[in-house]
Amino acid sequence: MSMRGCCGVLVLVAACAGLAPGAVVSLVAARDNTLIEDAAGSLSNGRGSYFYSGRTALGSIRRGVLAFDLSAIPAGSTIDSVQLTLHVSRAASGSELFGLHLMTGNWGEGTSNSDGSVGGGGGSPATAGDATWTNGFSGGAAWNVPGGDFSALASVTRNVVGTGSYPFAGTGLVFDVQQWLNNPSTNFGWALIGNEADSSSAKRFDSRENSTVLFRPTLEVNYTPVPAPAAGIFVLSGLVPMLRRRRSGR
Repeated sequence: MSMRGCCGVLVLVAACAGLAPGAVVSLVAARDNTLIEDAAGSLSNGRGSYFYSGRTALGSIRRGVLAFDLSAIPAGSTIDSVQLTLHVSRAASGSELFGLHLMTGNWGEGTSNSDGSVGGGGGSPATAGDATWTNGFSGGAAWNVPGGDFSALASVTRNVVGTGSYPFAGTGLVFDVQQWLNNPSTNFGWALIGNEADSSSAKRFDSRENSTVLFRPTLEVNYTPVPAPAAGIFVLSGLVPMLRRRRSGR
């Protein structure tokens, strides 16, 4: 085999070794909750059909929190794109800006359910493991700051108007999901922060417990798995005998 031919085969080997088809996975939230402004930290809505974000007509702040289990994505994969879709089922105000902020502290979802209280936004007594305004887990260690521990800078923002589905996407979410995949112990999800300055700005989002499956928070992740060495090995296994035949003149 000529030097040119050999180099061509080696280039083919390198290319084949790097092949890794992209993949996509659609994930429903593994947990979600509402942080309900309450100095006593006594309210939550872990198992409710909805979570809220913004400021209510009575002037009380709501912050939605949600997280996803990424174990279906192979370790070492490269995250290519991310889209989170949330469904709004009640919206009293007009257009409001909402941001997804990286949670920096862990939190829980207990068995509290306030579906029967003010459209699900009033809260109900927190149960064991529920996230509250003062604690990531009811009865556990307090947040560093009441209202939850999260990054001040939003990973992505978008305007939300009336009822319907809203996709959130961008490089910030890609960065977050890649970070969680590389370091699963830091996966505390996002806080959904709305307009907290104006009363009646809160909107109601459907949770993972919502009876309408299509309305539940869904994360679509496009990723590239770690390249498998099998393709390169296959090409090499055929290359070695070929080189031997060339050298022997056969």
